[in-house]
Amino acid sequence: MEYVQRSRWNILINGSTIAGLIITVLFFIYGIQTHLFTSQAALQGFLQYFGWFAPVIFIIFQAIQVVLPISPGSIGCVGGILIFGSVQGFIYNYIGICIGSMVAFLLSRRYGISYVNNISNKKTFNKYIGWLKKPSFERLFATAIFMPIAPDDFLCYMAGISKMKFKKFILIIILGKPFAIAMYSLMLNLIAQRILPLL
Repeated sequence: MEYVQRSRWNILINGSTIAGLIITVLFFIYGIQTHLFTSQAALQGFLQYFGWFAPVIFIIFQAIQVVLPISPGSIGCVGGILIFGSVQGFIYNYIGICIGSMVAFLLSRRYGISYVNNISNKKTFNKYIGWLKKPSFERLFATAIFMPIAPDDFLCYMAGISKMKFKKFILIIILGKPFAIAMYSLMLNLIAQRILPLL
């Protein structure tokens, strides 16, 4: 029964990831062809279809991609920078990722380790689950969240099955996420400025 449940979760996660990646790539191609990423006028015209609701849609998207990997988080970050600019893109990324991280924590706290195991990549799960046995888990978690290279979505799930209090988790996320997102935003913004105009 547990194997069947895990298989269903894997199909859901892998399917949503592939579908989200395809949609993201198609949108990226569309954006290049219509100069959406290189023309301020084209970008403003695109956003007019959504009006004031565009930031809300993006924040919801970023929150969902933490809980369920619709697309790689870095793609969402670069999307925020390209669509809304460096400052607003950073703010919307930050809000969405923080909300999604808190939801991931609460889900794993509610449903336990079997839930985390079912929705996680097996290799990542086996690599990091040993952290829970270490007395320095909270310090390791805070350091990983601060760095822009850790699998922080999974770590948020893992924190939910640890002894960490929700208030402390929120504090780590709020204080640690800005640096990682800022590093992503800085690097991706430089790439966008240097490479996209050549396409």
